[in-house]
Amino acid sequence: MLKKQQTQVVIIGAGPSGSVAAALLKQKNIDVIVIEKSLFPRFSIGESLLPACMEVIKKANMLDAVEKGNFQLKNGAAFHYDGRFSEFDFTKKFTAGAGTTYQVQRGDFDKLLADEAQNQGVELRYQHEVLNINIEHKPLLTIVDKTGQQYQIEADFVLDASGFARVLPRLLDLEEPSTLAPRKAIFTHVEDNIIDDGYFDRDKILISIHPDNSEVWYWLIPFSNGTCSVGVVAKESFLANYPSDNKRALQQLINEEAGLKRILKNANYPNQFGDILGYSANVKTLCDDKFALLGNAGEFLDPVFSSGVTIAMKSAELATDTLIKKFAGETVNWIDDYAKPLMVGVDAFRCYVEGWYSGEFQEVILYPKPNQKVKEMVCSILAGYAWDEKNPFVTDPYRRLNTVFELCKP
Repeated sequence: MLKKQQTQVVIIGAGPSGSVAAALLKQKNIDVIVIEKSLFPRFSIGESLLPACMEVIKKANMLDAVEKGNFQLKNGAAFHYDGRFSEFDFTKKFTAGAGTTYQVQRGDFDKLLADEAQNQGVELRYQHEVLNINIEHKPLLTIVDKTGQQYQIEADFVLDASGFARVLPRLLDLEEPSTLAPRKAIFTHVEDNIIDDGYFDRDKILISIHPDNSEVWYWLIPFSNGTCSVGVVAKESFLANYPSDNKRALQQLINEEAGLKRILKNANYPNQFGDILGYSANVKTLCDDKFALLGNAGEFLDPVFSSGVTIAMKSAELATDTLIKKFAGETVNWIDDYAKPLMVGVDAFRCYVEGWYSGEFQEVILYPKPNQKVKEMVCSILAGYAWDEKNPFVTDPYRRLNTVFELCKP
């Protein structure tokens, strides 16, 4: 007979959404236990935050710690395609709220948030793994610790913040194919040795597009310690023309994009090269009255606009708001109170991800003489404010994108 413990909420995963959710619940004296399979710090991609994240970080009482974390300031995004260049300053956006954020090495950033959650009284169990869950009555999780000892926790509710591990979608058979085409990302961290010649702004993420294939794009994310995260995203059929070795493939692809070739000419490549294949994901449901999926555990779109952490944190905010009402004795409806509000922003991002790969949104972003009001609305999306329903690019994204594209197309 396994030892059984009880709590109000179990959170699976101590990444950004898990740590933020735990802190928000602890503020309301709701008992919460976080189960984390890894030992922090650990590597993760998704290193360029969006300003909208800062609003949730502030709500979780973690803003001071993040601001003291010595991370690289980020105030916007730059885009380059075959001689065409555009910049978006996130302080010049349609939506009120933070206009700057940070570029972060996720090992350090995630540990900082997890440490802050613990400092606020959250119980966080590293190197514990969820093996099974039974939701027939109250959620009952079977867990194994780092010594191999198994135990159970009975909870009133479970939040899955496990990211790409997607624990509950696997255990509860919730996974569904993504509506987005499968793509592969190859990436590493470099000692960049970039010479400031006015082309590259360390306060912005640089998104570059392959000169011969507009569906292939690169990220360059600078950190405060003189290193950068660099990666490329493409379909496997495109990457089949390149070496199978990730290092050789990425370096060859970098040399095919003139701007990246020039600014990374002195770069050193001391680190391992990683890849993720078929990262986009979807699920049959985001929630019911016993669990909710946060961030990447529910749906992951694409890294092109760095929306992953923002969606994760917004999902943590919405889910904890709903749980706080539930534990206060109020009637809640998880679809109306959590899933539908979350999908407002997810669906807005989806429109622009689809528009990026079809080319329409690239033309809008790179248009040399944009209408300033339209640019401010688009800038709000790029800054992560995809839940601002005062912005017509949120409430009616497909029609608005099509209309603007007709004005911007070559």
